[in-house]
Amino acid sequence: MEYSNLRRQAAYMKKSLFDQGYLDEQFYQLEELQDDVSPNFVEEVVTLFFRDSARLISNIEQALDKCPQEFSKLNAFVHQLKGSTSSIGASRLKNECTRFRDYCDEENLEGCLKSFQKLKREHAVLRQKLESYFQLLRQVGPVEKATRPSM
Repeated sequence: MEYSNLRRQAAYMKKSLFDQGYLDEQFYQLEELQDDVSPNFVEEVVTLFFRDSARLISNIEQALDKCPQEFSKLNAFVHQLKGSTSSIGASRLKNECTRFRDYCDEENLEGCLKSFQKLKREHAVLRQKLESYFQLLRQVGPVEKATRPSM
């Protein structure tokens, strides 16, 4: 596939991540930190996010399995996860973390369980989409500077 077609495909893929609500403005800010010295900065940050978030999701799952549930502990884990999702601009995940925390505040176990399942699905989908995006970017090669799609 021709270089310009790959670049167009990468731009379209990124735009669709925003249009579908997976990413928000924070992702652009991360891209603006990327430079010649750290050409893979965003991918490295996102890779660290997925490593850390997998650990937090495991902690949440363990806390949900305990009886009785410690909603304050669950809330603390989800708060950490929400902070991480915000730092990379993972909008849909951040919103689900907010819902989960609301259920924790209400001590609503059923709501927590449903929200957790949705959170895990959103996490898996985002991971797959971003892995595909970064794979395409590696084929395209270094980019001059972060660009925002025209609306």
